[in-house]
Amino acid sequence: MSSFEVLARKEAQEIVHTWRIWVLPVLVVFFAVIGPPLARITPELLGSLTAGTQGAVTLPPATFADAYGQWIKNLSQIILFAIIIMYGGMVSTEVREGTAAFVLTKPIRRSTFITAKAAVHGLFVTTVIIAGTLATWLATQLVFGEAPAARLWGPALLLLLYALLILAFMELFSVLIPAPAGAAGAGLGLYALLVVGGAWEPLANYSPAGLPGIAAAIIANQPHTSSAWPAVTGAAAAGAAVVLAIRVFKRKEL
Repeated sequence: MSSFEVLARKEAQEIVHTWRIWVLPVLVVFFAVIGPPLARITPELLGSLTAGTQGAVTLPPATFADAYGQWIKNLSQIILFAIIIMYGGMVSTEVREGTAAFVLTKPIRRSTFITAKAAVHGLFVTTVIIAGTLATWLATQLVFGEAPAARLWGPALLLLLYALLILAFMELFSVLIPAPAGAAGAGLGLYALLVVGGAWEPLANYSPAGLPGIAAAIIANQPHTSSAWPAVTGAAAAGAAVVLAIRVFKRKEL
């Protein structure tokens, strides 16, 4: 068994035997399942609350697109916040507790230590987001009677890439910053920069900052720019973050 396989198995066992196996999946499934019925009743609820008043609100009946939009919104905000907070100590916790030093006394490269973490946790996040999207798709079909696959899965995959980009940078921040809270703060700062950057057209068209906006536009069936450049630059930035994390970790005292 190679050193990568040994470390990958270690990371997988840590996911299964710690709170990570529950927190992110439960959060994702909760918002995935509650989104469609909430989208269905929102127009009626707002209408009943304002009925008989001067500023009565009348909204058109909800459609599957409202349910899809709710999922994309939760995925690009609440779920990403959870990933940022969860992975603030992705590397630094093992460094602080001495686990990393113990593991690396074996004939294991530091680069393998970082890449195994990136691969296993990337697979975990991917699996959870795909499961959440599937739950939203099925719940939307049950609630609205229609759920076109392309209108949901394309945007969801774009935001999956966005989440993997955030995860890669969280690994880098966890190598650079000893305190998990500090790394999480850096992750929130990166998220804020991406949100602001997405409002500027050149960045929205050619950088990963544009991915959430493109996903939302597809859901709403609105005109949007091509997702090719944001997807390519997003994947490249994620890879660069992992490579930089490896370079920094190789020089880090344990």
